[in-house]
Amino acid sequence: MTRPICLLFDCDGTLVDSEPLLAAEMAASLTAAGLPFRTEDYMGGFRGARFRNIVAALEAQHGRVDPDHLETLEAVMRANLNQRLATDLTPIDGATEALAVLTDYPMGVVSNGPENKVSTSLNTVGLTEVFGNRIFSGYTANCWKPDPCLYLHAASIMGFAAEDCIAIDDAIVGVQAALAAGMTVIHLNRFPDAEETPEGAIMITSMFQLPTVISRIQRQHQSAMQASHA
Repeated sequence: MTRPICLLFDCDGTLVDSEPLLAAEMAASLTAAGLPFRTEDYMGGFRGARFRNIVAALEAQHGRVDPDHLETLEAVMRANLNQRLATDLTPIDGATEALAVLTDYPMGVVSNGPENKVSTSLNTVGLTEVFGNRIFSGYTANCWKPDPCLYLHAASIMGFAAEDCIAIDDAIVGVQAALAAGMTVIHLNRFPDAEETPEGAIMITSMFQLPTVISRIQRQHQSAMQASHA
């Protein structure tokens, strides 16, 4: 019997359309703290990045912010964001439909965001039961994409080797992390005119395409396993 494939999904921008909400809250909070930031800055150069890495990049341009003030700012920003996620969030087009087709696969969520943010997001769009407690947060593992450690941590907890995992991620930092981890990577490139899929990743432009691509990879995986045991 061939080993199953484990599917590891990013959350923001892959399963849920949370990035416009996140960008708006981040822009308001950071700008108020003296770190000028626009919503388009997040969507342009910082998608998927850890909040503190964004702050560090802005501080390099505009000067340091008092760490205590920054901690309070982040707490308020996340509280405001969670309120909006609970009421305004919608799934990425095709995500719910794709997951419904892929229910036979082991699945987890791998996110740079805090676990409570991921849980709120999945609950709002009705995906909590799909993933259960299989949520892997950078804040829980204490490692963040683009470091491969977060994806490797998730694979280990799920009980899979990296080569038996498929990572589905929309952000370049996530794609880079999963590639470095040695996984098969599907890049959900929703902005193909503005963003280039890294070499080694498989590009899709819609989650509606995902089941077909997964099925093809599964067949290739089975063939490779059979050949190795021939």
